[in-house]
Amino acid sequence: MEFNHADLFEGLADAIGDRVAVICGETRMTYAGLEAHANRLAHFLLAEGVRPGQHVGIQLYNGVQYIAGILAALKIRAVPVNVNYRYVKSELFYLYTDSDIVALLFDAEFDDEVAATAPRCPKLKAFVAVGGPSRVQGAVPYDEALAGRPDGREGFPERSGDDVYIIYTGGTTGMPKGVMWRTRDLFMAFGGGNPYGEPRSRPGEVIEAARGSAPIIMMSAAPLMHGAAQMATFIAWWMGSTIVYTRRFDAAEVLRTIEREKVLSINVTGDAMARPIADEIAAGAYDLSSLVVLSSTGAILTGAVRERLQELLPNAMITDSFGSTESGFTASAVAGSSPESGLKYQPNATSTLAVLNDALEPVKPGSGELGTVAKAGDIAFGYYNDPDKTARTFVTDAGGTRWLLTGDLARIEEDGTILVFGRGSQCVNTGGEKVFPEEVEAVLKGHPAVFDAVVTGIPDERWGSRVAAVIEPREGTKPTAEDLDGHCRERLSGYKVPRTYAFVDRMVRSPAGKADYRWAKETAQAALS
Repeated sequence: MEFNHADLFEGLADAIGDRVAVICGETRMTYAGLEAHANRLAHFLLAEGVRPGQHVGIQLYNGVQYIAGILAALKIRAVPVNVNYRYVKSELFYLYTDSDIVALLFDAEFDDEVAATAPRCPKLKAFVAVGGPSRVQGAVPYDEALAGRPDGREGFPERSGDDVYIIYTGGTTGMPKGVMWRTRDLFMAFGGGNPYGEPRSRPGEVIEAARGSAPIIMMSAAPLMHGAAQMATFIAWWMGSTIVYTRRFDAAEVLRTIEREKVLSINVTGDAMARPIADEIAAGAYDLSSLVVLSSTGAILTGAVRERLQELLPNAMITDSFGSTESGFTASAVAGSSPESGLKYQPNATSTLAVLNDALEPVKPGSGELGTVAKAGDIAFGYYNDPDKTARTFVTDAGGTRWLLTGDLARIEEDGTILVFGRGSQCVNTGGEKVFPEEVEAVLKGHPAVFDAVVTGIPDERWGSRVAAVIEPREGTKPTAEDLDGHCRERLSGYKVPRTYAFVDRMVRSPAGKADYRWAKETAQAALS
């Protein structure tokens, strides 16, 4: 057995096969049941000619089929590739071709997009349609793909901790990039099979610990097409527990599921999920007494949203994690951390985290020097099909240590905590003053009439760039630029206050809640014009 996600899951299926591994809606599947299910899908992929190292796209809403697709690909040493189900045809064409997928599992709801795009992708040969008929040439219905296939592991190749796992991440601008991991490094970067202590030293320890554990019910509110939800799934399994999903994010359905399944912990991605959940808790009547932990990864909770959640869930622990698709889970927010008051994180004991200057040297703690947050050790090894971005992001210092430059600007305090200001690439330079969007967004979201806010920079003849805000008002409210200007000036230095406001009916964000700064810039520019 290796530190390979397929190896480890098979070990769990053998050891705790009768436990429930996954729940989505009315579907419940044990470890043994999911193992047999994924094996049948893996045998289908082999029969379709998918070979080790080739890429299998997954364009699905949450469900057993999604996680079975990941396992099936890994079992035959193929590479699963997440496909954003919100993409339009031009974006799908980019991702299909950039990722070099040879097979695709897709929801029948996306049939029109797949049918229009797939014929232009010569490497894409095999198709599996989930949930209904398809007009995609050669598409096999999911149940038919599994029918009659062996449910054992015969014929699967021997795996390695060096097998590749790719997560496409959209970021906040531009087209997505495939972050490449070795499975051993990915396993270690997301808890090492033991999120509460030292990582497991050998694969067998994961199985032994899961067998001896008291299983709990854990939930991911994010879509499985986001790396955070995939990693939350594996973390739950390494603990011998059950992972729960809803097919799509809906705050009321999330809360009904917590109530029905007695969920102990839930993972969300920032305000985009936390805010509607808080609104629904306040409006409804749900028994959430089982919920002990609500954690946010992939996006930051503003202080106002965190405080409201804590009021609504007084017995739950609200946590924020710092990390990325390229770095894994690296640090946790300390008490009082928020975009409004300053983002302050304590690095994990097992993370090699530092703040580096331009010479790739660690800045002195307490010096006040600004640098870039960097991680060494268990990190991704590059971006698929993008050697230039790989070379810019993964660098080696004079001593031979390979670092991941996260792009986050920060200072390191005397006590070793890291004060993060925000992404340097999104920093607005207005008249020589630097404005980090996260701080301004958090202040705007504290206004009672603001449901969501994204802050960006747009050209300005006098200052070079001006701060601009795109605002989604709360339903039934009509905030004005004057209202928000007064609110911000009480809480921010004048140069940080937005000069331009664009009001929209609905904010554009990724399915995981990440801001789309390219869209925000265009929207704010149009409002100025």
